[in-house]
Amino acid sequence: MRLEEGLVFLADSRTNAGVDQIGTFRKLNVFENPGDRVMVMMTAGNLSISQSIRELIGEFAGSNGYTIWTAPNMYEATRVLGEAIRVVHEREAQALAQFGIDFNQAIIFGGQIGNERCRLFQLYSAGNFIESHAESTYFQIGEAKYGKPILDRVVTRATSLDEAAKCALISMDSTLRSNISVGLPLDMLVYENNSLAVTRFVTIDEKNQYFQMLRSTWGEQLKRIFEGIEAPHWQAMPQNAHEPVRMPLPLTIAPHGPAAPPQSVAQQMASNQQ
Repeated sequence: MRLEEGLVFLADSRTNAGVDQIGTFRKLNVFENPGDRVMVMMTAGNLSISQSIRELIGEFAGSNGYTIWTAPNMYEATRVLGEAIRVVHEREAQALAQFGIDFNQAIIFGGQIGNERCRLFQLYSAGNFIESHAESTYFQIGEAKYGKPILDRVVTRATSLDEAAKCALISMDSTLRSNISVGLPLDMLVYENNSLAVTRFVTIDEKNQYFQMLRSTWGEQLKRIFEGIEAPHWQAMPQNAHEPVRMPLPLTIAPHGPAAPPQSVAQQMASNQQ
């Protein structure tokens, strides 16, 4: 997330090559030169490609002559990372394709260099990228659909770093509950504008008390809100001209009489109990 106060990064650590081939590998990597720059890279996709890019980028010089350590701003550093992705693609993609494996890689890259404002980018398998602006407060890669709704409802550019971190953890918990390919531990890094150093980082496992409190409280509050919403009022929704699509009976089956009038859910349950 890119916010007015800084940046929030959160990544799980599970890799999945089948239900019986699950491993734990760190997906969040920090490039830090205190006082000069802090950059964070998070990866999703093929693990071997991610590791190749991570190893290459530390000393790779792009066509502009910069490395990520010497780039004057985050845009130029992201260009270097994009070129590194293309180098790995040229080296690996053809061999992978011969085994039916796609060159699948997505990267979130953000941070701050010098006096420039914090910036956040998402890179694709081709090495091209987009930048977060006011209309796009956050990026998600990997398994995104389960945790996206809470981010869309809560996070804005004005959200505080602590509130954004809390929201990110709730979002990740929703994904953890719904998808086996995402798992603990989680790596979270919260970066405050102009600190130019990593000051808030935590690895969260199943023993983390705050995360356990958060996920149990969130689940309880959701149930409470759900139970507080009234059940459907069927009488307030009278029948209209619309009818369901009814399939005709086969000619070999005779109808047993007129269709029963519609019942409410409560009436149906009472009939079943009798």
